[in-house]
Amino acid sequence: MKITRFCYLVRLQYLGFRFSGWQVQPKQRTIMGMLNKTFLFLYPDRNFKILGAGRTDAKVSSLAGAFELFLEEELENLDDFILQFNKNLPTDIRLLSIEKVNQDFNIIKDGKVKEYFYFFSFGDKNHPFSAPFITNYIEELNIEEMKLGANLFIGKHDFSIYTAKLKPNTKTVRKIESCSIESNNLLTANFFPKKSYILKVKGKGFMRYQIRMMMGALVELGKNELSLIDIEDSLKQGSSLKLKSIAPGSGLLLNQLGFEM
Repeated sequence: MKITRFCYLVRLQYLGFRFSGWQVQPKQRTIMGMLNKTFLFLYPDRNFKILGAGRTDAKVSSLAGAFELFLEEELENLDDFILQFNKNLPTDIRLLSIEKVNQDFNIIKDGKVKEYFYFFSFGDKNHPFSAPFITNYIEELNIEEMKLGANLFIGKHDFSIYTAKLKPNTKTVRKIESCSIESNNLLTANFFPKKSYILKVKGKGFMRYQIRMMMGALVELGKNELSLIDIEDSLKQGSSLKLKSIAPGSGLLLNQLGFEM
């Protein structure tokens, strides 16, 4: 007999600095692990499954995260679900909304657009309180050259070298809808540096570490360790360029996540 399933799309925000990423890992504090723990505490007798979209790595944050919740029993009061969940979650995770979706909805395949922001500064050492939000490069960077380099990522390219441990059959040709470096006017605090920047990248899907490796390449460009020609060549099939660094996770933020509903 087919089991009736009730499906819900839940939106959330979290500060990732104290977490080892989204996915459950043994003996590690993760976002999904905390969601599972909270659900089990509130509904100990219910079978459930959580499937995330835009799953993030260690220390990566999100303003627009989402997960699909599968249940065998319908939730009676969605507003109360949000209220009770938020009461029992740690202060660095917050549920925003919940809506019922049909069983044909697929949170992975129906993803329409993702936008990531990478926050960074350079020059003087930042106030320690900035660490969860902004990556600090002590060296001087050529920001104008980095802006030109960011524009080169726009369009359809082969991002084979912009991921770690490339798995067989991975789709490495990806389309970047927009990519730019702009002054940071989104996150502000009295302990932030006077000047900071955001790498803004938008596309349908990204490989593991792709944004952080793109940022790492732009930092190498800003240090004059790479040229604009090197960035162009890195996006061609069969590129032999070896990137030296992956930008830290703590500067990365999932800013937007859209679905085809």
